[in-house]
Order: sequence, then structure tokens, then C-alpha cells
Amino acid sequence: MHDSSARGRGGWYPWYVVAVLTLFSVSGNIDQQILSLLIRPLERDFHLTDSQFGYLGGVAFALFFAVLGLPIARLADRTSRRNVMVGGATLWSLFTSLCAGARTFGQLFVLRMGVGVGEATLNAPAASLLADYFPRDKFAGAMSVLSLGIFIGSGAGYAIGGYMVGATANAATVDVPILGSIHAWQLVFLAVGLPGLLIALLLLTVREPRRPRDGEQPSGSFGALMAHVGKHRRTFFTQGVGFAMSSSVNFSLVVWIPAVFLRRFNWNEAQAGRLQGLLTIFIGPIGVLVGGWIANRLVRAGKTDAPLRVGMIGAAGMLVAATAFPLAPTGMAAGWWLAVVNLFAAMPWGAASASAAEIVPRHLRTQGVAFYVLLVALIARSLGPSSVGWLNDYVFHDPLAVGRSLAIVNVAGMTIAILLFAAGLGAFRRTLAELDAAESHGLSQTPRATAAARG
Repeated sequence: MHDSSARGRGGWYPWYVVAVLTLFSVSGNIDQQILSLLIRPLERDFHLTDSQFGYLGGVAFALFFAVLGLPIARLADRTSRRNVMVGGATLWSLFTSLCAGARTFGQLFVLRMGVGVGEATLNAPAASLLADYFPRDKFAGAMSVLSLGIFIGSGAGYAIGGYMVGATANAATVDVPILGSIHAWQLVFLAVGLPGLLIALLLLTVREPRRPRDGEQPSGSFGALMAHVGKHRRTFFTQGVGFAMSSSVNFSLVVWIPAVFLRRFNWNEAQAGRLQGLLTIFIGPIGVLVGGWIANRLVRAGKTDAPLRVGMIGAAGMLVAATAFPLAPTGMAAGWWLAVVNLFAAMPWGAASASAAEIVPRHLRTQGVAFYVLLVALIARSLGPSSVGWLNDYVFHDPLAVGRSLAIVNVAGMTIAILLFAAGLGAFRRTLAELDAAESHGLSQTPRATAAARG
């Protein structure tokens, strides 16, 4: 079903769409983050090194998540974004559930790649859909609400993982139909994977806004996207790589926070999962909503580069808090610093997702967001978690050095992010101005059409 008057329409339905897509995001992020609380049973029963665990948390997921993002976005631009998301939710739920039957590192690596295939539908189609439901001065706020799914899902993943590892600690194996005999802690994959199939059904209640028919809009080809990116390369480089460097720190923390508490302070999985789960669920949403509120206020004040400014604020806070957290002398001190980390880590992400949709023409929006996700996934998911494991194994040669490794990755990533954001403010403003001028004249928002408009 198509809604011919989605953008700008008031009422409750656009926010219902936000709510459903937020649940969609919650489900996906639980499946993504569940691995971090399983570090001890994975290293014990699968005989993993820290580097291999880092690969499971980063490279395994990122490979297909990043590479398939663009073709999936191309499909979503040509067909129903809603239906693409339904298929993705079904895939990642099935692959997560199948992780319960993995017997080796190799099998688990391949299955995590499958989770990445499904979750390649998570960001770009949802951002593109909401951009058709909300005007610009409300879009960052809507995207911030959608971003709550990241933090609610991650927090639930921590809590569920910690609880189930603790609950199954005394059970060696269990027999499961179809999968056979598995390690008891692997039940966590079934607990978080199977409910995602219900989310896929709920997505069918979302209406696809009407988009121009063939002949009413220019062709949304990948070549057209690359031409646009090439013309605005400074904008795309500073925005995309800047948020990717910031995200690399966030993903490092997601994967390695439990290890800090388990190794440095001798906490158990239930304690670590409960703390980070509560902080992520309650502090993370505050951070992302505050970031969206700041971005909306800046846009209304004429600061169209608001997403990059919010990114700089978040990165500056992280430079302090995410360096102090892993080096804290006690578990209590680390917990207090972690609360501050959750606030600043969450702050930019609604505005970041909104900015990725805003700097491309409307007919290329889904592919544009996918291009942004590609940059973030390849850099952040591959570089961040793996770098911490690599520093532990090959620089410090000590698992207990996880705190120092995290601090190094944080300082490097956030410093580069701030420098890139600062360098991109002017280019970002110019890109938005050109797109607005083209749209206001009813012209196709492509580099050629913009040039023609100027001529």
C-alpha cells in the first residue's frame, strides 16, 4: 500500500512508523551485540584468541553488512523499502538462531556473516522511509527516536547475554531439536534470534509512501550517486569518515566493555551485563535524544551543518570519558565513567543518520545512506574491535591490557573525528544549499541538473 501524502502530514501515523522501525532496530541490535557477553565461554569452548574474538565482533559481521548495503539500497530504491526490511529481519533472525548450532570458530564466523547479510537492510531503507514522512526540521528528531533502537537493543543484548551465561554456567550441554547437543550458553542465540521473526511480521503494517513513478524522477543509478559523491567529495569524506572514526570507538567499546570488568575487576558476566545493559538502555536514549534536540535547534537557527557540530560535541566528551573509563582504578569508578561514556557515545547518531540522507538527492537517498553505512561498517566495524584484540595480542601480549588498548583506540579515533568534522563544516553547508536550490526549482538533484540550473 502506498501513502501519497506522507511528507509533511501530521497526525499519529508517521510516529507509528517510527515506533515500528525502532522495534526493528532493537531486534537487529540485540542480535549484533549479543556476542560481547559470550567472550569467556567462546574463548574457552571454541579456543579463541582475543584477535579471533575481535574478528567475530567486527570483520565477520562487517564484510557482508557493508558490501551488500549498496545493492540492497539499490533494490530498495526501485522496489518497496518495507518489503526489503521484512526480508532482512527474517534473514538475520534465522542466522542468529543457527549460531546456536555452531561447533567451530569457522562455522560461527560464516553464520555471523549471514547475520550481516540480513542486517544490511537495517539502516538505509529505514532512513529513506522516514525522510519521506518528516520535513527537515523534524527529521533529525525522528531519526534520533529511531536510533533509540541501537541503545535499547544493545542494552537488552548485554542484559540477556549476561543473565543467560550465568544461568547456564553449571550446565555443560543441552539437547535441542534439529541442532542436537550444544553448549548450554549457546541457547542465548535462540533466545534473541527467534523473536525477530515476529518483528518481520509487524513490519508488514508499515505503509510505503508514494514515490515518483518512472519518468517522474531521474534514474537512481549507482553511477549517478558516484557522480554526486565525486562533486561533493569533501562533504562525503569528512562526514562519512568522521562518523566512521567516531563509530570505530563505539564498536570497540561495545565488544570489549565486558572484558574490562571481567578481567580487570573480576566481575562475572551477570554483573557486567546488568551494569552496561542498564546504562545503555537508560543513558543511551537520553544522549541520542539530546543530540537530536541540539541538531534541530541548530537547524532552526540556520546552522545547517548541525550534524557535524553535534558529532564534534560527542567526540569531545568521549575523548575524556572513554579514556578515563578503561583506565579507572576500581570497578565502581569505571561504572561512573561508563555512564558518561554512554551519554556522549549516543549523542551524534540520530543527527548522523539524518545527515547521510540529507546530502544526497531524494531519488538516490537510500543508496546514499547505504554508501554512508558502507564507509562506517568497513572502517568502524572492521578496524575498531579488531584493533583492541590486536593490541592485546601483539603489542602488550597481555589480556589484562584491554583497558590500555581501548584508551589508545579511543584517543586516536575521536581526535581524527573532530579534525574531520571541523574541516567539513563549510562543504556540508554548500552541499545542502545546492540540493535545496535544485529542489526549489523543481529540477533533478543531480550534479548535471544542478550545473544546468546554474547555467
